[in-house]
Amino acid sequence: MIKRWNILPDAGEAAKELADALGVSDVLARLLWNRGIKTADAAKIFLDPEHRQEFYDPFRMKGMQVATDRIVRAIQNGEHITIYGDYDVDGMTASSTLFHCLRALGVAAENVDIYIPDRFREGYGFNAAALAKIAERADLLVSVDCGISCAAEVASVAGRLDIVVTDHHIPGKDLPSCIAVVNPHQTDDAYPDKNLAGVGVAFKLCDALSRTLTGKPWNKGLELVALGTVADVVPLTGENRKIVRMGLHRMASTENTGLAALIAVAEKDAKHISTEAVGFHLAPRLNAAGRMESAMLGVRLLTTNDKSEAEELAEHLDALNRERQSVERDILAKAEEQLAGTDMNELPAIVVAGEGWHPGVIGIVASRLVEKYYKPVILLSIDGETAKGSCRSIERLHMHDALAACKEHLLRFGGHAQAAGLSLATKNIDAFRKAFCDYAAAHLTPDDYVPEANIEFEMHPASVTLDLIDEIAQLEPYGEGNPLPLFGVKDVRGTDARQIGSEGQHLKFAITSRANSVDMLWWSHGSLASLVNAEPLDLVYRPAVNEWQGRRMVQGFIDSVRPAASARIFPDRTTLVNIYKFLLGKQQLGEKLTLDPWRLTQDYARLTHQRIPLYTMKAGLQIFSELHILVASFDEDQYHIEVPKEKMNLDASETWRRGQEKAQ
Repeated sequence: MIKRWNILPDAGEAAKELADALGVSDVLARLLWNRGIKTADAAKIFLDPEHRQEFYDPFRMKGMQVATDRIVRAIQNGEHITIYGDYDVDGMTASSTLFHCLRALGVAAENVDIYIPDRFREGYGFNAAALAKIAERADLLVSVDCGISCAAEVASVAGRLDIVVTDHHIPGKDLPSCIAVVNPHQTDDAYPDKNLAGVGVAFKLCDALSRTLTGKPWNKGLELVALGTVADVVPLTGENRKIVRMGLHRMASTENTGLAALIAVAEKDAKHISTEAVGFHLAPRLNAAGRMESAMLGVRLLTTNDKSEAEELAEHLDALNRERQSVERDILAKAEEQLAGTDMNELPAIVVAGEGWHPGVIGIVASRLVEKYYKPVILLSIDGETAKGSCRSIERLHMHDALAACKEHLLRFGGHAQAAGLSLATKNIDAFRKAFCDYAAAHLTPDDYVPEANIEFEMHPASVTLDLIDEIAQLEPYGEGNPLPLFGVKDVRGTDARQIGSEGQHLKFAITSRANSVDMLWWSHGSLASLVNAEPLDLVYRPAVNEWQGRRMVQGFIDSVRPAASARIFPDRTTLVNIYKFLLGKQQLGEKLTLDPWRLTQDYARLTHQRIPLYTMKAGLQIFSELHILVASFDEDQYHIEVPKEKMNLDASETWRRGQEKAQ
């Protein structure tokens, strides 16, 4: 997938002044500036949050004092406290964090428990049946990472159960009528940092309780707080940056038995846990519990002190994650089967449905399809007369607004700009698909379907040094609000491109300059080795260190590739005629027209003895598709040429028209 380059503005002299004030390189200063860090004082805090940034007073959060007073009274009176959490990693870590705090503050084991609703039977947040059962045994319920939108459910147990709600989701018009609501997004809340995850708000509650009962701030268990914060993809700035930086460092010597077992089963080095390791290795294993079985498995893991039990639970979560991956691959394959033969260029959005698709996995599959096609995606799991769906969007389409425009076809829906959920009657799927695709077609332009690569600035990989990489590492941890730096380099040729990996699925090649040569790695693109060797390219990459047998060497990881300007040649009429004759000739010889543009480019050069760039071939195929000359066959991923009855009218192709406009 070719990405549009968005090179961030050059701060010029301002960045150089920042570099001089800090005593750092111009490169690091520009990276800080691009992240909104524009003063030396702000930069010092950002680069060293552990020592230069103080945690805010938890009592600045609205409702915190009232919540703390009620929980302290429950502790002192030996009341039973139930912690009510969510089934994702944020909810699991928030529940476990508060549980460990209450136990450390003297709450007996029999006086505190955790309740996580079943993802499939109960859904997100409070439900009246669960609250009624909790009211039979508990005196006080404290929610974490949920509850802010559950006014009716809270009212259902009024007078029978005291409730304190802590949450970080945006409140609606009606707040729950309960003992206290703690959420930094409340109206007139004075808390300075609004970006805390649910576990972050729970951590602030623990801090308030500890200050009240012991006179000391709470700074234990930051490993769990960091884990939930990274997994919930909240901005890693402000307090979140301090939490994650400290938490990742503490994972090397964590006293949490379950977390240590989880790190071991993920085969990660605890001394070098990164946000990437959390996001791609630790969090998915915890999430697999809620997706495939029960989120309480994750809570049990994070709250146990028994090493044997922890190892057994970690192994079970690892197995569930492998099962989840298998189910994910199966659903993805079935979704791709439904899309086979579809002209994806003509499809404004993707809506696919399958009988019995696992509802806990379809959201991940939807994300995979967005990554591949960069179109809004909705996957529906059909269960008899109803279907439940997970929705993932692209940057320029607000998913919640799109669903609201199609609500006449839905039973219910909810979510955010980029992700949402829905349910509808099975009989309405076709009507909903049409309405959703019509909305996408009306609100998206061709440019909206091109993803962007945000590039810090252009820098040749061969100019990167180990010292520079070590200096840039001060920006870690990376995440939302502090992205991993990407750099661009134009018009370079790869050398010695070759496929690597057990199945040749990855690509490795070298980029050279007069002074240096750097190995570049491009995951899952091994099939493009011949392209890298043949054409000049523009690369988006991130620099990294390759450590092997005691040696440290600079290497680069490819984010995306596009043809260099010298290879971005839009086809003229003569070239289009030649490509058409080439395709028609292959068809007349009985050859299958599989539209691998790079293979066709190579065949074109071999058969016509004329070389054209890949870009030219892809543009030609797109134009022919829009003119309905190149038509998909629905039996396989196969195409055929429809010989036009009249002379081709190129102006009927939007790609051709746009190409002519750009040329003019």
